[in-house]
Amino acid sequence: MKQTLKEYMLYQLEKLLAIPSPTGYTKEVCDYLAAQLTEMGFAPYSLHKGGVICALNEGENALMLAAHVDTLGAMVKTVKGNGALMVTPLGGLTAANVETETAWVITREGKKYEGTFQIENASTHVNREAGTAVRSFDSTLELLLDEKVYSKDDTRKLGIETGDFVAVNPRFTITDSGFIKSRFLDDKASAAVLLTLAKAVSEGLELNRKVYVMFTVYEEVGHGAAAGIPSDVKDMISVDMGCVGAGLNCKETQVSICSKDSAGPYNYDVVNDLVAAARNAGVDYAIDVYPFYGSDVDVTLKAGFDIRHGLIGPGVYASHGYERSHVEGLENTYNLLVEYLK
Repeated sequence: MKQTLKEYMLYQLEKLLAIPSPTGYTKEVCDYLAAQLTEMGFAPYSLHKGGVICALNEGENALMLAAHVDTLGAMVKTVKGNGALMVTPLGGLTAANVETETAWVITREGKKYEGTFQIENASTHVNREAGTAVRSFDSTLELLLDEKVYSKDDTRKLGIETGDFVAVNPRFTITDSGFIKSRFLDDKASAAVLLTLAKAVSEGLELNRKVYVMFTVYEEVGHGAAAGIPSDVKDMISVDMGCVGAGLNCKETQVSICSKDSAGPYNYDVVNDLVAAARNAGVDYAIDVYPFYGSDVDVTLKAGFDIRHGLIGPGVYASHGYERSHVEGLENTYNLLVEYLK
């Protein structure tokens, strides 16, 4: 991978992570993606439900590469009597995992207010059970606004109401050893990879077939790629996160090729071709079965599209939490796609 493309990929990763995009609030990130693709000379278009699709070239036997840019998040459920907020999660956000995290409430008028997730009565010098209390969005966890609000009326005067979106601070950083730590690497890491592939095509990279990139929304709630697949698409690969954990082979430095997830096996020939491409290119890869996982392309098949399907992605540890990957994992994902498309 060229150094300039590597730098571009990491730049785009940081930019994408900085744009709040909890499921249901994704227009800003989609507008950004469309602008980047247009600047490269492509003609992206948006789906009515949200999301961005872009053909990178002309040709036959079209392949769709899909990454999702919606993330976990929350929504205001009610304003409490003390002015704090109770929230309901969007996707797989868990209460224990976001305790003490900074978050932003986005009102219907577009105002943003900062706050922090804390359990009720969080001071250990006051509350003997602070360390042992059950963490739950339905009872103990609240979002304390960093505003002078002490009642429900105080908070509502800010324009905050039920249904407002809540975006959690990603806390992005890259260590000197190349580890990437951030929330929402699932799936903005692979979105950055696909933007980099588009950049390479705009600079002369030739592909062996027609290729679309698709940036979906609503993946985290199960219907991201259920619609909008162009009629000429024959194969589709979800470029999502690779699972890292007990019983699996993948490390954060590798690209994972999934052979089966909770929806069943991936297409035999597509998986074989991805493995062959990885071997031919000397890409560091692992083949794994994901026990509790569903992808955009699973949804596409369930929606009735007649395609072959696959799933790859950089290794990501602590998925749906404060996640960790590695620069080499993103590079290996990019290099596998380039070899696959020679």
